[in-house]
Amino acid sequence: MDFAAVFEDLPVACALISPDLVFIEMNRAYEQLARRPRNELIGRDIFQVLPGDASGANARHWRAALEWVLTERQPYIMPWTRYDLSTPEHPEHSDRRFWSTVNAPLLGPDGEVAMVMHRVEDITAFIEQLGEPPSVTDEPSRFLEIEGEVYARSSELQEVNRQLRYAQAEKHQAIQALRETLKRQRQEVADASHDLRNPLTGLQTRLEEALSDPDVDSHRVLQATLADAERLGDIVSDLLELARLDAGTPTDTEPLDICRLIRDLLGQRPCRRVLDVHLDHAAIVDGCRSHLIRLLANLLDNAERHARTRIEVSATTEQDGTGHQQAIVQITDDGPGIPAAERETVFQRFYRRPDARRVDPHGTGLGLAIARQTAEAHHGTLYIADRPTGTCMVLCLPLSDSPLEQDQ
Repeated sequence: MDFAAVFEDLPVACALISPDLVFIEMNRAYEQLARRPRNELIGRDIFQVLPGDASGANARHWRAALEWVLTERQPYIMPWTRYDLSTPEHPEHSDRRFWSTVNAPLLGPDGEVAMVMHRVEDITAFIEQLGEPPSVTDEPSRFLEIEGEVYARSSELQEVNRQLRYAQAEKHQAIQALRETLKRQRQEVADASHDLRNPLTGLQTRLEEALSDPDVDSHRVLQATLADAERLGDIVSDLLELARLDAGTPTDTEPLDICRLIRDLLGQRPCRRVLDVHLDHAAIVDGCRSHLIRLLANLLDNAERHARTRIEVSATTEQDGTGHQQAIVQITDDGPGIPAAERETVFQRFYRRPDARRVDPHGTGLGLAIARQTAEAHHGTLYIADRPTGTCMVLCLPLSDSPLEQDQ
């Protein structure tokens, strides 16, 4: 069977519309209905070529219906609508027309909407039969009364349907987001429980050993116990920081020189690798001092953990794609690097690559997650730059409009 010929000869007007609302194909009946040759329609946005006001109420309903089909991948049967037609030869004159419209998705092999079947039927004659022929008197005709009533009720029904469909879509999205949140929280609780269990087990074992053996080396036991307690403290501290970031708890901010924060931080901590530092004179950002110091410390810890011999630290200012000035901090190590497929995964909570577990078996897997959320809380970004060797963490923060206080 020649389906193309069947489509062409269908008595009902049908058109195929792309996901970006452009005409792909149409049959002869649609061409006649639109009162324009198909070569003037195919390849163009439907609301730019169909008669009528593209920003009018009916056009908005048609657009909303098509967008709903694309989102929900379900057919949308529109209540009848009035959409008057004119011709290119007489654009000032419009014929009153009423339409029954169905939009149905055609799915591709991937399950996504490949195109929309747009079927339109002219029901003007049927609507006109609902009332008596128009009167020639000055009194309003019965037909006009019925037309007005039906049109009003149809418009109300269409608006209610639109609101219900959007409410359904919003509910579906909210449920999906809630499911993802619960799934993530369950995984985080399981990961946190696992990380807490190890030092707790170590504490219990060493205390039991000390109680059962009076000749045990108490100094050794106390040192090991202190190490377990410190690890517990680190995990709890990281969890509390993430809880604060999740809650969006407001913090006091002030203009800070990110270059000075880096200098102070590097001066306070010993580094087992060669440091190559390039900092601008100043880069003023609005932020919380303690939170930014923790962010930078987490990035430096990560670089030192994986660097073979050298760490590079730089801070500059430059203009972003929107014309706004921002501070750019880059912390680069000469370690094994992170595969492109994992450059987002490493920012997930409790995620640790195998090489990270070997280098530091006592890490929490929360440092980079905290660093990224802290950057985002300061209206910035944190990502891993694409480079052939090593790892380059890039922190971008908007520059402050306020001057730096003199005592800083």
